[in-house]
Amino acid sequence: MLVDSHCHLNFISFRDDATKVAADFLSSNYALLNVGAQYSTSERAINLAEKFPRGVYAVVGLHPLHLIEAGEETIIIEGKPQTFKTAQEDFDANKYRQLARSSKKVVAVGETGLDYFYFGKFSVAEIAQLKIKQEQAFRGFIALAEELNLPLVIHSRGSVANPTDAYDDILRILQDKIGSDRKVKGVVHCFGGNAEQAKQFLRLGLYLGFTGIITFKKKSEELQQIVRETPLDRILIETDAPFLSPEPHRGARNVPQYVEFVAKKVAQLKDLTYGEVAEATTKNAKELFGI
Repeated sequence: MLVDSHCHLNFISFRDDATKVAADFLSSNYALLNVGAQYSTSERAINLAEKFPRGVYAVVGLHPLHLIEAGEETIIIEGKPQTFKTAQEDFDANKYRQLARSSKKVVAVGETGLDYFYFGKFSVAEIAQLKIKQEQAFRGFIALAEELNLPLVIHSRGSVANPTDAYDDILRILQDKIGSDRKVKGVVHCFGGNAEQAKQFLRLGLYLGFTGIITFKKKSEELQQIVRETPLDRILIETDAPFLSPEPHRGARNVPQYVEFVAKKVAQLKDLTYGEVAEATTKNAKELFGI
């Protein structure tokens, strides 16, 4: 039995079948965490979790991209690309505090963090201001997680020119916020940094979350090596559904059920059995999120 520690059944890709997908997953697995990316999707994550007596949990947060501006994203729905507009939102600690306290099904705060991927279209001065805005929100969520005694679900994506720069900034913020003698409770979701950054996150006490990217046949060699070197008791597996479908389903809508392919790849990379990975990663998720 597996835990998909990060998916988005609250997103538009699942507007017609989120409840069915979750129920199908739970028929043979332990749990899934439905993660919010702004206030509206965080509310939807809670609403879905409340439909199930067990196994579906919510995470409330504000994705750093939603701090920047309204934009457009294209995703796959029923095998076809569809484009929708994203909304802009300012971080309001009190709103998210109240939302997190509104349901016992809320088990973490996030996703929150830094995302520099689209900064290429802004001026140097604009980028500086956007970085400040993202950092302020991230620090606010760190404080909120501490106040509520909930783990953090951390998002990081670097710039096109430097894919790991956001990870360096997240490490700086965490080390500055908590000091060197404390541990952070949480996970770096969809880890895509380098080996040294992975070691630093582990030293801080964080888990590393791995997605279907580790199954990709190209451009994943460094990440696969990081999986090999990461202790099994510090690994979470996730889909990030509807995004990042693993091999052999690339190009299709991702679903929580495909976390099985991530687990199998971890087992292959670490020369373990599938059962060993399933047992360990489920135990890790239970301990981190209290589920």
